[in-house]
Amino acid sequence: MPAREPDAPVDDAGRPSKTRRKRDAHDLQELGRDLALLSEPRLAQLPLGETLRDAVLELRRTRTHEGRRRQLQFVGKLMRQADADPLREAVAQMKLGPARDSLQLHEAERWRSALLDDEDEALARWVRQWPGTDLQRLRTLVRQARAERREPSAPGQAQRQSRAWRELFRFVRQQLEAPPETQPGEHHA
Repeated sequence: MPAREPDAPVDDAGRPSKTRRKRDAHDLQELGRDLALLSEPRLAQLPLGETLRDAVLELRRTRTHEGRRRQLQFVGKLMRQADADPLREAVAQMKLGPARDSLQLHEAERWRSALLDDEDEALARWVRQWPGTDLQRLRTLVRQARAERREPSAPGQAQRQSRAWRELFRFVRQQLEAPPETQPGEHHA
């Protein structure tokens, strides 16, 4: 049996094909489902009409499967009149937030490990990247964490992470959250 040819994106009259219209409607419903996951303050900031905003909030409150399915179809229908681009951007930001936080935690963990592993090069790289860092505080935290790490733990107990170890992590993380300062010779527009 020969393979079926894919549907044309437009029909003979120049309109989108039925398959394309159904796919677009499904995409708008998915966007509506994702909008229902946004916090109310974030939802209030979006350019939604009052009817669409109410429909999204009603979608959150609906508990039955059939009720949610019907409300989602209604939200998708209302979404056809809305500008979907800023809504997609808001949903993308919502989804990227936890991933960005996770990456930042991993980066802080890498820096802490490098600083604690007696890497003087790591300290030099840190100072180049964040020249406004309280270097005395950083060196003190690194020295304390290294000393506490060398202390033996009680027999039969696992090595507990020290106070300085945790403080170093907090210090590094705060620096990573702050924008890097302009280094000499650099100019930011």
